[in-house]
Amino acid sequence: MNDIKRTGPLLAALHRPTRQRAVVALVVACVACGGLVALTKRDSENSIASASVADPAQDAGSADTGLTLKPVVAAADANQDLVGAEATPDTGCTLTERSIRAGTTGPSVACLQTALASAGFYSGAATASFDQATDAAVRVMQTTRDLFVDGVVGRESAISLGIWADEASLVVYTPKPPAGAKDLLGFPLSSVATSGPHAPPLPPNSGSGKRLVYDRSGQRIWAVSKDETVIRSWLVSGSKFGNETPGTHQVYSRSEMSTAWNGKAFLPHMVRWLKTDLGNIGFHGIPLHVSDGTVYQTEADLGKRLSGGCQRQANPDADFVWEFAQIGTTVVVI
Repeated sequence: MNDIKRTGPLLAALHRPTRQRAVVALVVACVACGGLVALTKRDSENSIASASVADPAQDAGSADTGLTLKPVVAAADANQDLVGAEATPDTGCTLTERSIRAGTTGPSVACLQTALASAGFYSGAATASFDQATDAAVRVMQTTRDLFVDGVVGRESAISLGIWADEASLVVYTPKPPAGAKDLLGFPLSSVATSGPHAPPLPPNSGSGKRLVYDRSGQRIWAVSKDETVIRSWLVSGSKFGNETPGTHQVYSRSEMSTAWNGKAFLPHMVRWLKTDLGNIGFHGIPLHVSDGTVYQTEADLGKRLSGGCQRQANPDADFVWEFAQIGTTVVVI
């Protein structure tokens, strides 16, 4: 009975149209029977759980537009998004070099040593010399946080320590659309979405034909038709780590409602495009706390890297992707 009562805030948070009622019903049923439980926790803060469950109703027969909503057998399966609850430390400094390693000297090394000490991996002074003790501390940090262990501090290690240079300048914020605004296919726009000629230009070398283009540096997605028209473009909150593999991929699995690897978050409208050794990565709506149904972030936070692997979207954008990106849809990641 207590499990059922806990779904109340979730239902209030999921402000969905009529076609979403089946999703809510599934969540209530699964919570009531204890179906949405945490899986075995992996070692690191960006680790993920078992492979996704592909929906056989979605794997064939889609029209080219990909806009026909099909019956879905929703799956309460585990996925990798870590829901971004982990705070990024503020050390007051950033690296001024793209990477530093043993033998490097200067202000970037002093910044690194300060950050390592703040995180509990280093007990020496900020000497500005990348010595053996600093190298050992970096390797312990990389091992503990499941990063690539090489003793080199580049983007991912620096982001983990909160000392990577601000990337906000690469994020383009478009004006909030007027109330009721829709994209070129008639789908409502979120507060961080735009459409047609108002969208920022597509990045170069971003493929051709019907596709989703995801620019990691700009935290932006474009939905493109087969005739190269930008249907819609919007900001996301992508991964804080280096697990979003660039290249050309395809949507291979979809779930109307999924759960984070640790069982602490519901992930609405999960559209998966990447399998990794640790699990799966995909686009989904803003996560909801399993405990009380509240959101992990707001639309105002989109454009910032906050997740453990997946790309979080405003719910109107997630609704659009759910209908646009059927099984086999191309996803270009740059």
